[in-house]
Amino acid sequence: MQPVEEVKSSAIDHINLFKDIVGESAVFVDEESLNKYAHDETENLHFPPDIVIKPRTAVEISAIMKLCNQHRIPVTPRGAGTGLSGGALPHLGGVLLSTERMNSILEIDERNLQVTTEPGVITEVLQDAVKEKGLFYPPDPSSRGSCFIGGNIAENSGGPKAVKYGVVKDYVLNLEVVLPNGEIIWTGANVLKNSTGYNLTQLIVGSEGTLGIVTKIVLRLLPFPKYDLLMLVPFNSLEKAGEAVSAIFRAGFTPSAMELVEIDALKIVSRFVDSTVVPVTDEMEAHLIIEVDGNHLETLMSEMEAISELLLQYDCGDVFFADDAQQKAELWKLRRRVAEAVKIDGYTIEEDTVVPRAELPALIKGVKTLGKQYDFEVVCYGHAGDGNLHVRIKKPGSIFSLNNPDVIPALKALFELVKSLGGTISGEHGIGLIQKEYMDIVFDDASLQLMKGIKKVFDPNNILNSGKIFDC
Repeated sequence: MQPVEEVKSSAIDHINLFKDIVGESAVFVDEESLNKYAHDETENLHFPPDIVIKPRTAVEISAIMKLCNQHRIPVTPRGAGTGLSGGALPHLGGVLLSTERMNSILEIDERNLQVTTEPGVITEVLQDAVKEKGLFYPPDPSSRGSCFIGGNIAENSGGPKAVKYGVVKDYVLNLEVVLPNGEIIWTGANVLKNSTGYNLTQLIVGSEGTLGIVTKIVLRLLPFPKYDLLMLVPFNSLEKAGEAVSAIFRAGFTPSAMELVEIDALKIVSRFVDSTVVPVTDEMEAHLIIEVDGNHLETLMSEMEAISELLLQYDCGDVFFADDAQQKAELWKLRRRVAEAVKIDGYTIEEDTVVPRAELPALIKGVKTLGKQYDFEVVCYGHAGDGNLHVRIKKPGSIFSLNNPDVIPALKALFELVKSLGGTISGEHGIGLIQKEYMDIVFDDASLQLMKGIKKVFDPNNILNSGKIFDC
């Protein structure tokens, strides 16, 4: 396979051919466009492409990929640009291929509880469309109001409801994919069970746009639950909040969401959105947001009462129950905007660690210890119900982690801690560009070589999102 560093861009040399494929209005080389697509939400990184192309169909993408494969032009696929691992950064220049014009929901199949969609549909738009039919697509990343469903496929996104309902991979039935050589394939079938050959569908999910470009998606749906209840639980100890998470599941409860936000992050986001819905006191160290949902209100109310009684054993404060839809929306707005708020406040480096949920207290304690050891401020929040802790770091003079010698030792120590607890270095954000140097912490050489071999089968010329996840 051609090494990343030897890939040379010649995209501009073929601009007229690209215009013939997609039309002149869908090809951009002006400075404003190149700068717009030079970054995503990953730290403060900036890599402009040589050219931006916005195709509308799989056939157009196929022609683009054939041309790029022939001339060894790097191609970086991109959705909404909300990623946090640099997966959509065109660090080699070349072609930035945006799926934003592929934004149609093609069919909602109410009989079979399925939806067929293009990748450029905003996740919340898709959720709202199926909800109108009484149906439910559970995966709900914090950026659901702006991220694309195609990007969710690429990263195997999760979100708060993953604790009960699972992540994106649990809902993908079939994918139309354009391969790096331009061939168009379907990966599976629109069925709930399939043991026919290798599972190419699940191989593509979470592959971060390195194996193919998804152009159509078939998702399974659920009936929409009739009721949901939400409560906010303050804790005097961050570690006790972590202990309480495991205790809830051991007691037989499965909330539809269980989110942890430590007090420093909560203070920052409360100022950011100008909200006073959550009472903040000096003795509190963390809050849990706990949601249950289902079709029987009395059962849900009994569950919430039992959970709140259980939590009294873990040094919690007064439990706050959201009385109406407005209070629920306000609480969720706070949670969903934490990442944005703390980043603006200077916590620019985010890690997406995940451990078995019973190890969450040890992870929290270890993160705080590492902050003191390596001289950085840290706030924690995330999907406590599935052990997925987002760690945001503020270190004077370091606004990004990529190739940063002042930050790399601390991150290595963090990931070694995560590994020792039985976890791994990304739960839902992916590896992309900024995490790839740490893959050998969680994988042995045999596993890494197997992954690189799969990449070579799909992309022998190493043109598609080259240099993401690992260097070949």
